Amino acid sequence: MPASPASSASSASSASSASDGLTATSLPALSSPVTSERAHWAAVASLALGVFGLVTAEFLPASLLTAMAADLGVTAGAAGQTVTATALVGAVAAPSIPLLTRRFDRRGVMVALTLLLLLSNVMAATASSLPVLLSARVLLGVALGGFWSMAAALAMRLVPERLFARAMSFILTGVSIATVCAAPVGAWMGDVWGWRSAFIAAGVVSVVTLCAQLWTLPPLPPRDNPNLRVLAELITRPGVRIALLAVLLVISGHFAGFTYIRPLMESVTHLSVSAISAVLLGYGMGGFFGNFAGGFIAERSERHAIVAAGTLIALLAASLLVAGDSVVVTAVAVVLWGFAFGAFPVGFQTWIIRVAPDQAEGAGGLLVAAFQIAIASGAIGGGMLVDHIGALGGPSFAVVAMTLGTLLTLRHGPRSGRP
Repeated sequence: MPASPASSASSASSASSASDGLTATSLPALSSPVTSERAHWAAVASLALGVFGLVTAEFLPASLLTAMAADLGVTAGAAGQTVTATALVGAVAAPSIPLLTRRFDRRGVMVALTLLLLLSNVMAATASSLPVLLSARVLLGVALGGFWSMAAALAMRLVPERLFARAMSFILTGVSIATVCAAPVGAWMGDVWGWRSAFIAAGVVSVVTLCAQLWTLPPLPPRDNPNLRVLAELITRPGVRIALLAVLLVISGHFAGFTYIRPLMESVTHLSVSAISAVLLGYGMGGFFGNFAGGFIAERSERHAIVAAGTLIALLAASLLVAGDSVVVTAVAVVLWGFAFGAFPVGFQTWIIRVAPDQAEGAGGLLVAAFQIAIASGAIGGGMLVDHIGALGGPSFAVVAMTLGTLLTLRHGPRSGRP
């Protein structure tokens, strides 16, 4: 989403308690036999490193948007479509990569996806025009979607079943760390050395990830035989359709506001680059702790977790519309926004498993695709509003989409206990 439930990106789940809550509820549905009788923790660590690299690269544009736009001679809305490109391609890649690579060893597939991540960062760091940068982000979308579609299945093959929750918790710490570090560190590096330096650093992480995967991942011959019939059948289920629609509304609202938060802080709140970096660090830290709170609530009711987070973000976006010129209001709103977002990945993951316990992997692929489409929709819609009405266009989109998604979840979200 990340987005994946990661890439989003995202984008984010967290370590330990939130992730344990997520994966523990997933276990009954993920009943594929485990191929490893011993835990390959070094290989699991290489997947966590891959998650960190992917999520970092996915969300760097949010903290570098104005610098990228100025250097490439385009508007902030146009530069924001680098997020759109990654999300749209990720939405297609998530269900497609497992189908297209079903005859290939999974170790080779993961290495190939990491090579795409590396190439994407190199192209972004050296891009001389917006089309080249968009091409780099397309490659990132392929890597992102492919990784998230297979991450849980690979974790199950790398450790015994009793350790699956712990392994997924370990992998998802990469999301948490990237959520905390990517935006503020990217903004700081962009101010000191230029925006390209952030992508160079992301490229270095990609090289380390590639070496770790080549060294630690064991051979993983193809085992499953995914097909389009399963995906088509899942779409016919009303519960699946409602869950995916809620994702589209809520996540698009979030990313319309988040993608264009730096232009708002610059042109409306008039913060310095160092202050923006500090606020974005607060956003990341808020998301880190929000994952724990979201996981705690979602273990009891994923509906309540999503509704509470959606309501809070809608109110925060409205506060930016009313008092976005206030440093205190903006800083508090952005930090609390990050905290609230932490409830969404675990909440939606639990929801989709509840409505499709017999096809958890296929439903998970659809969830990743919905997340990526929502990210793209938010970036496009927010970008259009930013270019036409100014920096407050992002929060305006967020208020409407987040309110609709929250009401849909309140009305039709699951009401029973744990799956």
